[in-house]
Amino acid sequence: MSNVAIGMSGGVDSSVAAALLVQQGHNVIGVTMKLHNAQLPDNDCCNSRQAADALQVAKKIGIPHHVVDFTDEFHRYVVDYFINEYKRGKTPNPCAVCNRLIKFDALFEKAKTLGADYIATGHYAKIVRQGGRFCLQRAADEKKDQTYFLYSLSQLQLSKSIMPLGQITKNQTREIANNLGLATAKSKESQEICFIPDNDYAAFIERKAGISPHGDFIYNGEIVGKHRGVIHYTVGQRKGLGLALGEPVYVTKIDPKANKIHLGTEKERYGTELFASSLNFMPFEELEKEIKCTAKIRYNAKDSACTVRPVENGVHVIFEQPQKAITPGQSIVFYHNDIVLGGGRIDA
Repeated sequence: MSNVAIGMSGGVDSSVAAALLVQQGHNVIGVTMKLHNAQLPDNDCCNSRQAADALQVAKKIGIPHHVVDFTDEFHRYVVDYFINEYKRGKTPNPCAVCNRLIKFDALFEKAKTLGADYIATGHYAKIVRQGGRFCLQRAADEKKDQTYFLYSLSQLQLSKSIMPLGQITKNQTREIANNLGLATAKSKESQEICFIPDNDYAAFIERKAGISPHGDFIYNGEIVGKHRGVIHYTVGQRKGLGLALGEPVYVTKIDPKANKIHLGTEKERYGTELFASSLNFMPFEELEKEIKCTAKIRYNAKDSACTVRPVENGVHVIFEQPQKAITPGQSIVFYHNDIVLGGGRIDA
């Protein structure tokens, strides 16, 4: 069996993943990554509490436990990216960046110093081999499947990773935790953006980078009001605009250079094509010809049939059915049935 370092967040998923690895006979090392100092509503630093919960689980299942400080790396690669993307009028996907650069890169480098050959996580996804390459496959639990956030993993990262929860459901994970008497059995679901526990993205950005200048709302070519700064908005947004125009309007475009927010009707929220870049593919190195597949443009979206064509510096994607709120900065992930083909960042 292998020496495996598992990222233990202090939640039930990574706790059960660690326990399953022990049951399978691996030599397991628990590692809790300190990523930030965000405060939870009860004023307890989430990292110190998570580390304590992870340590308790590690003792219960009989494995060593380490806390490693990745706050500098996390801020440089994830937080700065998050802030800069919003200032550019984009809506970022920090989880995908964190997975690639922190949870599957920095963790692996640290794992090697602890004598580990592999890393493991509590993600709901499967790693499979196809044609001599490593690919991701959707998890058994469709509702919890996290392949959308993992599309950017490299062949090396996939080859050195284990995801023990890919074959089971969240309910089964809870059941295993209860049966083993793990302290994290009833832990709450993790925050969508872990370093902004109150979900007020704009306030967080303004604390870090200063006030975003106000500008104009544009509707039908006319100025119809003032916005609070581009960081407060995302494409497709309706609530929080502070406008009374006699009909529902939505953000259809964010222009940070002109500092304008363009609005449109419900119909104008939909589009059938996009361009994407910063691509990563799994079954093959590069997309050399047009393919037909399915794709999703946000985590909680359903797959939609599309055609993907290689173009200079990226791909051109044409959907068979209109997609709601195609959002620059978000990820698009391509699938063939349950296999992840790859993905990239939506540019326009």
